[in-house]
Amino acid sequence: MTENKKLKILYVASEVSPFAKTGGLADVAGSLPRSFAQMGHDIRVVMPRYKFISCRFETIHDFPVMISGRKEAAIIREHHIELDSEGRRTLPVYFVDNYQYFDRNNLYCYFDEVERFAFFCRAVLEMLPRIGFQPDIIHCNDWQTGPIPVLLKEQYSKNAFYRNTATLFTVHNLYYQGNYPKDCLRLLGLSDKYYHPERLEFFGDISFLKAGLVYSDVINTVSRTYATEIQTPEYGERMEGLLRKRSEDLYGIVNGIDYDEFDPARDSLLAQNYDSNSVELKRNNKYALQRAMKLPVGDRPLLGLVSRLVDQKGLDLLADIYDRLMADDIQVVVLGSGDNYYESFFKNMALRHPDKTAVHIGFNAPLAQQLYAGADMFLMPSRFEPCGLGQLISLRYGAIPIVRATGGLADTITNYDPGTHNGNGFVFRNYRSEELLTAVQAAIDVYRGSPELWIGLVRKAMTEDFSWSASALEYIRLYHIALIKRLHNRSNTV
Repeated sequence: MTENKKLKILYVASEVSPFAKTGGLADVAGSLPRSFAQMGHDIRVVMPRYKFISCRFETIHDFPVMISGRKEAAIIREHHIELDSEGRRTLPVYFVDNYQYFDRNNLYCYFDEVERFAFFCRAVLEMLPRIGFQPDIIHCNDWQTGPIPVLLKEQYSKNAFYRNTATLFTVHNLYYQGNYPKDCLRLLGLSDKYYHPERLEFFGDISFLKAGLVYSDVINTVSRTYATEIQTPEYGERMEGLLRKRSEDLYGIVNGIDYDEFDPARDSLLAQNYDSNSVELKRNNKYALQRAMKLPVGDRPLLGLVSRLVDQKGLDLLADIYDRLMADDIQVVVLGSGDNYYESFFKNMALRHPDKTAVHIGFNAPLAQQLYAGADMFLMPSRFEPCGLGQLISLRYGAIPIVRATGGLADTITNYDPGTHNGNGFVFRNYRSEELLTAVQAAIDVYRGSPELWIGLVRKAMTEDFSWSASALEYIRLYHIALIKRLHNRSNTV
């Protein structure tokens, strides 16, 4: 099979922007398939239909799915995303609906989570012959889709319809694993023989994530550095042994962003549009952000943070140096939600420093865009970061990233050298608050001391290309590798 062949791809995810989103997975699932479609591949997306999804769709199928020895109805609804203004090219999106499992206000964190996504995975496979779509590749994402490779290989491949279909399993964050008690095997129709260290057993439980890692033809994660890091005890979340065992099948591809969606020259949410040739106009967005967040308006350095407020994001480092930051004439704007501790911390900082700190708890997409456009610098001091999208968006909007060199941050941000003008951000390596403070101070020093250098750095950041074009081609290459492995494994099956 040549890499020029147009493929039939099923892209499976538990959340897809703009329909449902809790994090970066939805952004990737909402933009990467568009790139495949624009390349001419036959790409379809499938996700659960949560209660709040209200787009226009057509109900196309209704069939029973066996789950734990009983039948549950799977209702398939179809929607089309227009890829051009004339509507001549569209991306099909299928929603798997079931009132018992998905007619709820939120995506996750329910008592029957394992049953919900066991049903979803089987419904996806059962759907394919009914819609007449026989994919070359099923691209699975994160633990919620982990059972698909094991079900396909151990049950469905006996049917000629599924025999030639390969699987790619993408790990967006190894921390989230979908680990459940042994008796949950029955939800998947799998016997106790799968409760084995070489299969789904994982420290006394079964793991949906491990199912994907063991049974998929190819594995990838969302940056090259993270693919290496997760093979070590520090980052491997107890999966490092399995990942080392499958290291020849493990790849890293850095995420991209949709440059049509994130475009400061055309973004209708901004107070002032600008591009790399008019970066001086960016300050008008800072003034607008300061007014919106009730901060004093002026040209002092403004640091932005758009994040889940959790330990992973390095917020303990930021908390440790916060009082010293506030001793300087700077401002910090925080947007996010998460742990009560960090929500309370930032709200308290806003009360203590009302002229220097502004906080919005929760997610607000328009405010996020305005923050990227208004901030001079963007904070991502993560303890670990599989890829990160925030630093890519901030580059696009000319907010210079201040990051720790881990995962995708290490792959996309290099430390700025004022002497050579090399680099696109400010980077620290060791997980220490003093190193974060040094990086922040280095950024502020360039901002204040060398305005011309700063403008040049902003212009350089905005002209870097982290769109999906290159990464989409790497995924197509992985799909072909998966198909070759599938063919090889099938020919070796007795």
